[in-house]
Amino acid sequence: MGFDRLKPEEEPVCVAWQRLVQAALIFFLAITILVLAHYFLTPNSKALQQQIRTLSEQVEQLKQEQAMPSVVLNRYRNSICYIFGIYQVGFPGEKPVQRTRISGTGFVVADRLIATNRHVAEPWYGDPDSDALIEKGATARLEKMVAYFPGSEAPVNLTAAALSPDGDLAVMRMSDVGTLKFRPLPLASEKPNAGELVAVVGYPMGVLGMMAKAPTPVYARLAFRHDDQGTATELAALSLIRPSATCGHLGDVVGDKLIYDAPTAHGASGGPVFNSQGQVVGVNAAYIDGFSGGTLGVSSQALKPLIEQAQRKSF
Repeated sequence: MGFDRLKPEEEPVCVAWQRLVQAALIFFLAITILVLAHYFLTPNSKALQQQIRTLSEQVEQLKQEQAMPSVVLNRYRNSICYIFGIYQVGFPGEKPVQRTRISGTGFVVADRLIATNRHVAEPWYGDPDSDALIEKGATARLEKMVAYFPGSEAPVNLTAAALSPDGDLAVMRMSDVGTLKFRPLPLASEKPNAGELVAVVGYPMGVLGMMAKAPTPVYARLAFRHDDQGTATELAALSLIRPSATCGHLGDVVGDKLIYDAPTAHGASGGPVFNSQGQVVGVNAAYIDGFSGGTLGVSSQALKPLIEQAQRKSF
């Protein structure tokens, strides 16, 4: 899988980045005051007026970037789900050789459709142990896969709707949603550029990460359980299914691959990667162990054909 090492969960909001932006805001405001003072001494200077407009735009952009992680969490939290599944690999007529629990993240992209990684929707994808068994004639299948949404007590069943043939992307269909309504996340119309601010939202460390954020009595009651789905169900009943946000910058964009330094961990696979305008530019996929700047995602541009394919299948 894309995340095979557990890392400690980061702070849910990018505190260090906010402090940096605040310092930059103070700096720009100080310059603005100086420019305004000089402007009043020379009121006919068009160049100074342009400088003021430029500085004002830069300050507004910095304010927008500072607020972005909080904005996307508050606006789209209820459309970003925790995914839990169990799959098995085995030979016909025999007990499964491999039975594995998986966790990940997904987000709503259209009516009854969520996006995630292919290695979440089809957990044996890219797994060396599963591949070795399948080469010997074994078959892999899902026992179950469900999604827990913030604010909803009951999980939603998931089935694969469209899988990328050559990338780590998938679209899954929700069933039994009842009266639940979800706001689809907006996908960016263009690829991002290196150096841009990004925020990654998801469920790093899965159930363990959510328990760590829970009130102390809840944590004490659930900490030693080994039933991930039972724990997730109890967290859902207590309205404690809540994603976390981390932020950083794009280090590079190569084809459909995004490289950024926003920290993440196992369980965050499939989460949305937002730009400073609150649009989804990518799907979080993996990280390079030992290199903090090596978090990897897949461009949301590659997601759009899968959404269209899944929508055609629904008719």
